[in-house]
Formats: sequence, structure tokens, C-alpha cells
Amino acid sequence: MKEMWVAGVTLDPMTKSPIVILRDKENRLALPIWVGALEANAIVVVLEQMELARPMTHDLMRSLIDNTGARLFQIEIADIRDNTYYAFLHLEHGNERFALDSRPSDAIAMALRCRAPIMVSPEVLEHALPIENAEIMPENKEGKDKLTDLLDKMDPEQFSKYKM
Repeated sequence: MKEMWVAGVTLDPMTKSPIVILRDKENRLALPIWVGALEANAIVVVLEQMELARPMTHDLMRSLIDNTGARLFQIEIADIRDNTYYAFLHLEHGNERFALDSRPSDAIAMALRCRAPIMVSPEVLEHALPIENAEIMPENKEGKDKLTDLLDKMDPEQFSKYKM
């Protein structure tokens, strides 16, 4: 498995659906994961360090984990079948370790809140895109950020084929 991090959230240019972009630590691969609008919001809240008046569902889940003495030690984007990603929350409580089935968007939102690593299986990494020139965030000569540039270079057949 390879550890990745959230590079950002962008929109599918064709459907306007949110896409979470994961990058590997070597900045060689980008993995786009299509998510729902509410799930994207749960991720962006953490990335933007927003303070909310009331806890969101993922904040409640983190509080439950913390208050029961458990720990989220990593999440895993484990598989992609029929254009749907599958993920797991890997938790430990005392000497026991266990995994809970999760949507990738919820797993990512939890990983960000619990500061747990985001691990991606080799099978899923086969769907990752190579990153040219390693840096995504700075703008290129045409004024587009590299996330947009990367999405522009994707085969249009890849858009909208993934399910949440």
C-alpha cells in the first residue's frame, strides 16, 4: 500500500460533481475520487480549517472514537469494482484491531479529522494518473492551476463513470 494525502477538492468539468484529488508523497501520482457534495463539504471544512458552531457527523464520529478509547490508525482505499471505490476505517481499541467498511469520502473525512494516514492499495493505484512536473497547485503558463490542467488531460470517458 502507498500513503497518499489530500491535494484538494475540485469539480468534474462535465458533471460539476466534486472530486477529491489524492497525491502520493513523491508527487508522482494523482488519484481522483468522485464524491457527493455533502461529503466534499465535510472534507473541505477540515482542509480550510473552518470553525463550525455545531459538530458535523464526522466530528461526532471522531468524538465517539476518542471517548471510547479507540484510535483510527489509518484508512484504506482498498478496491475499485464496477467503477465504485471501496474503503475501510482501520481502528484499534486496547489490543484489538478491526476494520469498518466505509465510503472513501467518509474515510477521507475521518482521516483528516483524526490525523490518520490515507493508504491506497496497489489495485486502486492502477487507476492513478501520473503527475507531470510534480507540482499541482501553482498555475501554469495559461493561468490554469495544475489540478484543472490534470483534469483537462484526462480521457473524457473517465469522467462520470465512477460512482459514490
